[in-house]
Amino acid sequence: MPELQFPLKNDLSRKILHIDMDAFYASVEERDHPELVGKPLVIARHPKETHGRGVVTTANYLAREYGIHSAMSAKKAYELCPSANFVPGNHDYYREVSRAIHNIFHQYTDLVEPVALDEAYLDVTQNKKEIKSGIKLARMIQYQIWEELQLTCSAGVSYNKFLAKLASDYEKPRGLTVITPDQAILFLRQLPIEKFHGVGKKTVPRMHELGIFTGEDLYQKNEMWLIQEFGKMGYSLYRKVRGVDNAPVLANRERKSVGKERTFSTPLVQETDIIMTLRKLAHEVALALKKADKQGKTVVLKIRTSVFDTITRRKTLETYVSQEEVIYFYAYEIWEELNLLGTEIRLLGITLTNLVPTTYEPIVLPIK
Repeated sequence: MPELQFPLKNDLSRKILHIDMDAFYASVEERDHPELVGKPLVIARHPKETHGRGVVTTANYLAREYGIHSAMSAKKAYELCPSANFVPGNHDYYREVSRAIHNIFHQYTDLVEPVALDEAYLDVTQNKKEIKSGIKLARMIQYQIWEELQLTCSAGVSYNKFLAKLASDYEKPRGLTVITPDQAILFLRQLPIEKFHGVGKKTVPRMHELGIFTGEDLYQKNEMWLIQEFGKMGYSLYRKVRGVDNAPVLANRERKSVGKERTFSTPLVQETDIIMTLRKLAHEVALALKKADKQGKTVVLKIRTSVFDTITRRKTLETYVSQEEVIYFYAYEIWEELNLLGTEIRLLGITLTNLVPTTYEPIVLPIK
């Protein structure tokens, strides 16, 4: 198959950092509860309290040595390490700590792209400290986070987001890895294919079937073949294995949705409990919308039953809304239409999508 002949443009002028907190939730708990330090720690409710239900949010590095990882069932985590400490976690509190971390980031640059509570990209090509070295800036950020918050992070430094992300994952915890333009191709070609950010668990077996086990194997495939086999991802991987990723750091990324959900250790059955939970969720969504200065047009209700069937239904309105009572009204309307009364409900969630700023007002033109 012929190779495409378009030259690749590679922006080597930028200095990009990827900062990734080390076992963030677990580290916060260890910081606040020193008696947990030096012991396997799992952020999840103890399966003995939940009749075996629940999943692991994260685990400290000692627990990971037993094979425990995020998204694993808490029951399995207990089987792997019965002596582990299980802590339910406090996500509102973790968000507060995350805000403090991001405040530190903004002391260096306003080009900060949050990825999650515990990680972000920073473009420090031009920065508030007027320091040219990305390595020095990464070390300063690591030091400041430790001094102010007693938390550790790993940092990746490179000329694009893809490589910076790979670099921060390379040596954890407390790592600092640098990938220069001269090192990029060699680094990528020796990397196992499953380490490529964007290659998911479902894609890895397909890659192996096609004889792609490392970056070197990927590098040898031409662009047209990769596009034919993997579509848009093939187009992207052809460039990334050559160290090309010109995606900008997107500060203030537009939120596409605002949602809140609750998981119940004891499933809800009574409609009064359902109604009370929907009202609380609507209240929380309305508060989040107000904080984000957003309003939305589509109300989404998410339900998971005790047999782990997940149901999602949405209702798109004629106008944009943000009021608690309106959100609750349409969420409850969807609930009634589903006719699930008597079903054991393990999770309820309300999300508002199709968001626009609250300053947005549609103009209705008269039809003559």
